[in-house]
Amino acid sequence: MAKIKMEPIEKKWQDRKHVMGMPLSFTKYSLSDDRIFLEKGLLNLKSEEVLLYRVRDIDLKMNLGQRMCGVGTVCIYSSDASCPHLDLVNVKNPREVKELIHQAVEAAKDRRRMRTMEVMGGDAFDDPHGDMDPDGPDGDDRD
Repeated sequence: MAKIKMEPIEKKWQDRKHVMGMPLSFTKYSLSDDRIFLEKGLLNLKSEEVLLYRVRDIDLKMNLGQRMCGVGTVCIYSSDASCPHLDLVNVKNPREVKELIHQAVEAAKDRRRMRTMEVMGGDAFDDPHGDMDPDGPDGDDRD
């Protein structure tokens, strides 16, 4: 049987879950160019990953105890069916981590030439260029 030689994954960021501000857990987080990884456990290992281009939203949560210890929770919401919600709990410098992930997500979407259109308020006939008039040719109902 032939051996498969794999290149190591270059990590842009890595950290552990902190307890009382110190990295004393068996939960590890890391970020590469195209994925976010969560690995937890000592004897029984559980590993999850989310492809960056599937990330929909990123939130930051910091309660009083977390703020006192200089940590926070970065919540990642994705369109991944197996892992739609991934929490990076008690990471150091959570604002910087959130921004780093945001930049990596945007870069991953740009590499794949992916952009989603979002409807921001208004009705389905909103037209930023004024080319279409849902009220007909006279346009009397528009302000």
